[in-house]
Amino acid sequence: MLKASSLQYPDALVIGSDQVASCNGQRLGKPGDHATATRQLRTLSGRSADFHTAVALLDTKSREMQQKVVPCRVTFHDLDEKTIENYLLREKPYDCAGSAKAEGLGIALIARIETDDPTSLIGLPLIALSAMLAKAGLPVV
Repeated sequence: MLKASSLQYPDALVIGSDQVASCNGQRLGKPGDHATATRQLRTLSGRSADFHTAVALLDTKSREMQQKVVPCRVTFHDLDEKTIENYLLREKPYDCAGSAKAEGLGIALIARIETDDPTSLIGLPLIALSAMLAKAGLPVV
């Protein structure tokens, strides 16, 4: 959010969000390519992973920043090589932490999701963000 604080907008609310996953102590970021995504999905096959999605809201006028990390535990089905390959060729989730794009075909790879904010898995925890916006004086409803 340091970049956001130098913006030319003196009276703006700036939202930032990012996500990382981990499985068995191994960090699973955004794979960037097919080979890395294949390795990540092999690691996730039949296991549970923890996804942590951070969201921040910066009020450029007051310089107040709110931030929260929303956890999400995801259990994956057993994934065979054909399933992994078909999924990656169709979805190309190379910019998604852990190669799991739950808002697309990746939902078929998942057996269970445990979280207080289901939107956190798709990369922007909207329940947390709604509360932050309300606190900043901009209620969503």
